[in-house]
Amino acid sequence: MNKIIVIGGGPAGMFAAIAAAETGSQVILLEKNEKLGKKLFITGKGRCNITNAGDMDNLFANVMTNAKFLYSAFYSYDNQRVIDFFERNGLRTKTERGNRVFPVSDHSSDVIATLQKVLKEKKVKVMLHTQVQSLLMESSGEDAPENIVTGVKLTDGTTMPADAVIIATGGFSYQTTGSTGDGYRFAKEAGHTVTDIRPSLVPFLAKEDYVRQMQGLSLKNVEVRILNEKKLLYQEFGEMLFTHFGVSGPLLLSASAAIKPSLTAGELSMFIDLKPALTEEQLDHRLLREFDEAKNKQFKNSIGGFFPAKMIPVMLDLSGIDPEKKVNEITKEERRHFIGLIKAFPVTLCGLRDFNEAIITKGGVKVKEVNPSTMESKLVPHLYFCGEVLDLDAMTGGYNLQIAWSTGYLAGISAAQPDER
Repeated sequence: MNKIIVIGGGPAGMFAAIAAAETGSQVILLEKNEKLGKKLFITGKGRCNITNAGDMDNLFANVMTNAKFLYSAFYSYDNQRVIDFFERNGLRTKTERGNRVFPVSDHSSDVIATLQKVLKEKKVKVMLHTQVQSLLMESSGEDAPENIVTGVKLTDGTTMPADAVIIATGGFSYQTTGSTGDGYRFAKEAGHTVTDIRPSLVPFLAKEDYVRQMQGLSLKNVEVRILNEKKLLYQEFGEMLFTHFGVSGPLLLSASAAIKPSLTAGELSMFIDLKPALTEEQLDHRLLREFDEAKNKQFKNSIGGFFPAKMIPVMLDLSGIDPEKKVNEITKEERRHFIGLIKAFPVTLCGLRDFNEAIITKGGVKVKEVNPSTMESKLVPHLYFCGEVLDLDAMTGGYNLQIAWSTGYLAGISAAQPDER
């Protein structure tokens, strides 16, 4: 019987363990935390966006790094198989806006409980509070002088032999959940290249004080454009949030993944179209109509219907129009400038927040050194990688978890089939 060790009890690790155990292999899942799925518990604001129900083209389109590498993984275990797995094991799911799939209960704990139940059914030995110090490797012989993995050594000095080892330690994001980069160290010690890592799906810092004045304000149905000087880097419609440090929300998290890492370190110009459904001409007609109905009102009292309350003082200040001025005295030039502000509200982005606020890590084990059909190392036989430890990342919407399930499954079944290694 094959003995397989999986390092890391996150989504990729749990799925790899289940897949390997289904072949009849003896599987041991090692997790250094006090429980499994610690990061999974907080994903999707605690609701856990399990996957995305879009078609295969949509899945690949939302992978930002090394999408082609995932061809075998996605087709071996696609999003429908993920949904079927959870439904079959008692977790009812629902599909929301943007094809996002959640548990009906809206509780990530139910996703973890389902995985734990299956691990138990498949007789996977789960060892919590168990930290791996290093991989055990030895020469495969004179005819083949390369090293092969033969097990792991724990931090307490215990050695555990295995026929295959799967690294599913996650990335470097949300470090409080245990994602401290152990897998990168194991990979480097085995001779692998680890590409530069940085936070991704992470909020931006903003320069202007007026952004902080609007802390907690969420804007829906706005369009954001981000430019590096005159070059458009990102343009999208959706929802965003002002914070005490800058800007966040789905639009900005996605922007952090879409913009090249080298560009997010400097200053970028962001413009928010607060009324994307209206052209400047339509907006001008609406303003004139509002002003006409409130001829003797002061400017500061006439724009309440246009913006959330928290935004009004900022809009008044940036407009350059005297707040006490009667609306019937506002000039065409002042009105035009105000319309320009509504259609292109300016924010200067000046960097990203750190790994503690990043949903995922961009960068990781170089995929050219991993077999995409099996997730096995091309450098060290019997060593496998899956999930966020690899140089793979995607947009929000369930895509990153789909990467975890698919690569975890493929690593699990491949590690359990020695004749095909």
